[in-house]
Amino acid sequence: MLVLMKLAKPGSSVKKGDVVAEFDRQYQLLRLDDYRAQVVQRDANIKKLKADQAVYRESHDQLVRVAKADLDKARLDLKTAEVRSAIDAESLRLAVEEAEARYKQILAEVRLVDEQLRSQLRANEIDRDQARIELRRAENNVEKMVLRAPIDGIVVMQSTFRGGEFGQVQEGDMLFPGQLFMQIVDPASMVLNAVANQVDSESLRIGMKATVRLDAYPDVALPAHVYGIGAMTKPGGWRPSYMREIPVKLKLDSMDPRVIPDLSASADVVLATERQAALAPRGAVFQDGAGGRPYVLLRTAGGFEPREVDLGLSNNIAVAVRSGLKPGDVIAAQRPPAGERK
Repeated sequence: MLVLMKLAKPGSSVKKGDVVAEFDRQYQLLRLDDYRAQVVQRDANIKKLKADQAVYRESHDQLVRVAKADLDKARLDLKTAEVRSAIDAESLRLAVEEAEARYKQILAEVRLVDEQLRSQLRANEIDRDQARIELRRAENNVEKMVLRAPIDGIVVMQSTFRGGEFGQVQEGDMLFPGQLFMQIVDPASMVLNAVANQVDSESLRIGMKATVRLDAYPDVALPAHVYGIGAMTKPGGWRPSYMREIPVKLKLDSMDPRVIPDLSASADVVLATERQAALAPRGAVFQDGAGGRPYVLLRTAGGFEPREVDLGLSNNIAVAVRSGLKPGDVIAAQRPPAGERK
């Protein structure tokens, strides 16, 4: 859990890059100092190792030079074997062989010494690089504890459970990992978070036009469109298990100065439209039998006459008539008695 040390005021305007929240990062700063000290120590160790290796390499090179000098001296001494006794001559030949073997052995060790020094240096460099990686990681962690506004907008604070009740997030609160506590809202691009009954969700499509109305301002009607439709239903909570809702996002196409975040609102989504169509009450449209054509009873000079109609979109109370009627026609709202039709 993280403790909020600093927090922007709810409803305040912020610019992109402004600090809007800061968590307690004392522990991270202490770790950052430790990692910096490790990097400095590793760099110092590498410098010391290079100096020690230079001394060791020079010492080994001196051994090579001494062995070469001993071999040259032994070979010079061997040239005097003709004037020496057999035992001394044999001793000189053995001395040459010994000096030559020692020289070859020391020469063979040069490559091994170089590999040993290189491996030691590389191991220390890997430790130093690992310390630098840990330092960068600690620096990133420290930076992540300071939150900056990603866009220009208004600070909207969320609620948290505190002291047995819900309240607005404030400085000093302890937040769980992944807990949403603040939003930066662009007032020029507002989104309505709505829900739709699972029965109606199948009819919704991205891009459908809608009208949003604010509960606080009943006279405000803003055009919008469906911006997003959830793939999963929301938990029912205390509602019956068969009551499920789909989250829907609607983006406002025009703004009003009175629109601020966290206002409650409703939306009417236009599923389909009919152009130049007359409307008739659903109760005034009749149909004889399962396969019969729909018709209305149109009032004429001689009484009510049946007129077949081509129906379009409908709701619970009215239906669009595409053909068969024109605006202004008078039709029967219910079947008149048989004697009154003509």
